[in-house]
Amino acid sequence: MPTTIEVNKQSVEALLGSGKSKPFVIPEYQRPYAWTDEQVETLFEDLWDFTATSGGTERESSYFLGSVVSYENEEGEQEIIDGQQRITSLFLLLRAIYTKLVATSASERTAEANNFIGKIEPTIWRTNKLTGMVDFKNILLTSRVVNNEGNEILRSILETGKADENAKDNYSKNYRHFQELFDKHSTENPLMVYQFIYALLNQAILLPITADTQDTALTIFSTLNDRGLPLSDADIFKAKIYNQLASDDKKAFIDRWKDLDEQSTDANESIQQLFYYNMFYYRALDKDTKTTTPGVRKYYATNKFERLYKPELLDTLFVILNLWKVVNKGEELEDEAWSKNIKIRQTLDILTSYPNEYWKYPVVIYYVCYRNEENFETRFARFLNKLLMELMTKYLMIPTINAVKPDILKLNSAIVASDIPTFEFKTVDMAQLEPYIQNPNRNVVRMLLKTLAYEHQDDMLPAKWEIEHIFPQKWQTNYFPDEPDATIKGKIEHIGNKLPFEKK
Repeated sequence: MPTTIEVNKQSVEALLGSGKSKPFVIPEYQRPYAWTDEQVETLFEDLWDFTATSGGTERESSYFLGSVVSYENEEGEQEIIDGQQRITSLFLLLRAIYTKLVATSASERTAEANNFIGKIEPTIWRTNKLTGMVDFKNILLTSRVVNNEGNEILRSILETGKADENAKDNYSKNYRHFQELFDKHSTENPLMVYQFIYALLNQAILLPITADTQDTALTIFSTLNDRGLPLSDADIFKAKIYNQLASDDKKAFIDRWKDLDEQSTDANESIQQLFYYNMFYYRALDKDTKTTTPGVRKYYATNKFERLYKPELLDTLFVILNLWKVVNKGEELEDEAWSKNIKIRQTLDILTSYPNEYWKYPVVIYYVCYRNEENFETRFARFLNKLLMELMTKYLMIPTINAVKPDILKLNSAIVASDIPTFEFKTVDMAQLEPYIQNPNRNVVRMLLKTLAYEHQDDMLPAKWEIEHIFPQKWQTNYFPDEPDATIKGKIEHIGNKLPFEKK
């Protein structure tokens, strides 16, 4: 079916009021509410300045607040993909104004105050269609962000209009700040207060973009978003797993996820990347050797995300992470002798300079499958040496991904079957290899220099080093006046004229 997208600009009053039939939900995979005092103040002051200069009942101007991307989920809720920070702030601002308006006794309220009380109520709560009575517990915005105690704080503020004076969470701080700003401006310019509320409800415009599916909404979000990190597939996966767990298991899962996230960051990896590595491991288990690589979310979404719910998944991600702690950070793992083996570490370091990532997948799979086997250190070293030789020779002669991609996918499946897997790589005529080594493709020079260096030293090269030419690149022509430029250039770029040289 074709993708369906609805776009229709709406006032704050109209958009928030639509929550009566389709309440707003901030889903589990969203990040917690993070607006600062500065952002809250900017929103308020901009709206106030707009009212004073362009808005109000006597003018037809509008103030654009931005877009909101959502889709209608299976429960008939508007699941917000982009714009949750803005919508949450608008709910808090309207609640702060409402609290101020109802603080005056009914007998002393102005007609304007009563009017706007009636206008604000259906933007925050459901009201009885017959009596018009407000159900303060039936709020049109619900936050379900995973492991976020702020969910209850937001609900309490919107229900009661009260925030703990000592609370440090963003909901409480920003609600109090909205109250302070409204009180300040009401005192300084009381004649403009109702014009401001009118402008906020009627002239502040949002652009809701409603998609037919979550995937469509996420695609739109990724395209539009330039304000920070877009939602990752890992955010979606976390929420999916969390929702499948029993209540007693949820806290332990969140603690482990947080630990995985912190350790990944420290190892210069990400949970998103760990899921990607794991995808190739799962594909190898399924003997999937198709050269088309699926998107991570699409892969795990198959059969209603059944792969995400495997009980060993998180354990496997931690195992994969251990490998990258060694590769990326040079850590030594407790009870894993291979991680202290300098030759293994040198081979892995050479592979990190391979011009694409296809070397990583068989290494991950071999490690996950056999790390606990007897003689793993010896077998892993042999496997890595063979992998390095095959990959380097192929890239020297055919410097493209496609030169090794099909072979790597076959190798991945072979690894699952045996710890001495068959390398079904296309045969290379080794007699033709020498010129490719002497003057290699520039993308493989660092690999060759590392290989040559590690033949003669038992320690690791520094993390940062440069290629130093022994004979200088700027050759003086009077040294060899009878040699053509092409010959001189060939000698200068010869692999034997280069050394890895550490930066100062």
